[in-house]
Amino acid sequence: MFEIAISQMTTPRLELSLEVDRLTAHGFEAISVWRPKISDVGVTAAAALISAAGLRVSSVQWAGGFTGGDGRSFDESIDDALEAIETAEALAAPVLVVHSGCRGGHTRSHARRLLAEAIELLAAPARQAGVTLAVKPMHPVAAAGCSFVSRLGEAVELVEGFDDPAVRLALDLWHWADDPELDKLLPRLAERTAVVQVADRTGPATAAEDRLPAGHGRLPLAEVVAALAAHGFRGELEFDPVGETVEILGYDGVLAETRLVATAWSKRLVEAASGISRSAAGSGHFRAAGSRRSHASSQTVSPG
Repeated sequence: MFEIAISQMTTPRLELSLEVDRLTAHGFEAISVWRPKISDVGVTAAAALISAAGLRVSSVQWAGGFTGGDGRSFDESIDDALEAIETAEALAAPVLVVHSGCRGGHTRSHARRLLAEAIELLAAPARQAGVTLAVKPMHPVAAAGCSFVSRLGEAVELVEGFDDPAVRLALDLWHWADDPELDKLLPRLAERTAVVQVADRTGPATAAEDRLPAGHGRLPLAEVVAALAAHGFRGELEFDPVGETVEILGYDGVLAETRLVATAWSKRLVEAASGISRSAAGSGHFRAAGSRRSHASSQTVSPG
């Protein structure tokens, strides 16, 4: 099923050596890395620290900004993304999260062309490095400066248009767990999503709202993850709460709570798979979603 990763965005003040110690102490087996923190110690040293701790890297965050909204030219953003692919390869990370950039004064159609051109330029180097480009759509109220891809259906259509295993989605449940389009898109999302990011909230998405630890808000996170798994999703699952609640609980408190949540979710998924298997044995024709194997699905469920 899944190994569970924690994002470095959740523990920004910890040095990497302390970070990997705390993650392993709480039973985690994967870490999603943030490029500025990795650059602090260097990619080679970071890879050695993470490997020595018995952790793997689930994803690298992030590359993008191809529309020029952050002040870089298109070519500069491409060069930076190529460097990010090299970083992911050096860290043996299967996924590089990609932000499109905001419209940056362009029409939506021109911004989309810039993003498509960028992905076309990057897909071949990504495939060669064994890295998946995971385009991250964002809720429109929280997308300012980061992404013009602000509708879930649009994002699915975008990656489907490439029909390339190196181009998939990063599905952030903080943005999309309560989206009206989610249910009808679940089969396509399960097939096209490389990484699911998990954080909670108490009400509608707003630009100022914290990313709460799972269980501290009202989003149906467990139900969405279970539904994605039932439709065959076997990508990366990353918890990345950020904000005041994380500061109040402290890093160890958040890691301990997340481990409990992951344990409960893992148990639920195993029980669901067991029920499907029993049903399949009786009917002789129903195949459990977990029977489709990939590099990610060859890993066992991690309780933390």
